[in-house]
Amino acid sequence: MAQNKRSSNGGGNAVYFFGFIGALVYYIQQAEGFWVIILAILKAFVWPAFVVYDLLKFIT
Repeated sequence: MAQNKRSSNGGGNAVYFFGFIGALVYYIQQAEGFWVIILAILKAFVWPAFVVYDLLKFIT
């Protein structure tokens, strides 16, 4: 008998997506100029790294 295995690891993707949208809005609001907007988009992709860095800075 073949069994269907289902994986439900989509919750983390939703959290990352909404975090990405929030970070994108935050960084775009502060950006002035074309290249700063491009940098804001790149920062929005790596927002978890900024969060971890600030948490570690706060802890130590």
